[in-house]
Amino acid sequence: MPTFTIQRQRRQAQYFTEDLGSDIGLDMILVPAGSFLMGSPATEPERLDRESPQHPVTVPFFFMGRYPVTQQQWNAVEKLQSQQKLTSNPSHFKGDDRPVESVSWHDAIRFCERLSAHSGREYRLPTEAEWEYACRAGTTTPFHVGETITTDLANYNGTDPNYGAYGRGSKGIYRSETTDVGSFPPNAFGFSDMHGNVWEWCLDHWHENYKNAPTDGSAWLTDNNNAGRVIRGGSWNYDPRYCRSAYRLRSNPDDRYDILGFRVVCVLPRTP
Repeated sequence: MPTFTIQRQRRQAQYFTEDLGSDIGLDMILVPAGSFLMGSPATEPERLDRESPQHPVTVPFFFMGRYPVTQQQWNAVEKLQSQQKLTSNPSHFKGDDRPVESVSWHDAIRFCERLSAHSGREYRLPTEAEWEYACRAGTTTPFHVGETITTDLANYNGTDPNYGAYGRGSKGIYRSETTDVGSFPPNAFGFSDMHGNVWEWCLDHWHENYKNAPTDGSAWLTDNNNAGRVIRGGSWNYDPRYCRSAYRLRSNPDDRYDILGFRVVCVLPRTP
């Protein structure tokens, strides 16, 4: 049997719950300020040049959703009084506690705008740097659980004949659909489903690599509003190499597939 290390850490997370009405809430976890190495080292199995050069990034504190936005939360925000109209639950795999999917980048932005108007707080998509920092939660391994991952710890395709296993790990199962958020252990910051389940939209425009990337955790944007956007985290339909903390992929902002979801960030005013 192959041997590998799976890391499990538990810490107490600080969070607040945004009230969406009808006893529905959105848990927002505090991500402490800090620095990390963004991207993958040359020694990481299955890495791609788009994950380099690895570079230090310093991220201010922010709050991010404990889970990807669920269908119940999407429906609740869709009903809020606002000028911004959302599409009724577009998800292919229905379930209140499953992540909302089949949403475009523009759909996710409209959700954030409506939630901001409702709450009086600034909600937006995470920057690519914020997403990776929150996913890693202090780790430097390919996954926040360690050097490899199993389908007991995340929802991905573990049966691919060539890529169903990662590194020295073993193959697993293929659920062929999304799962309820929080079905797998959270990372050290308290976030669940950072690996697999649905790809998550980020705020950034797509760049082929990290040359000249910002180092302050901000979004890397261009003047082209039609540019591709960054998605992170892998999904139920992809094999484990795509679920790595450093893996990044491009998607068009109008794409709506049952592998595409998102989670939100809240930026609170900083006291002097």
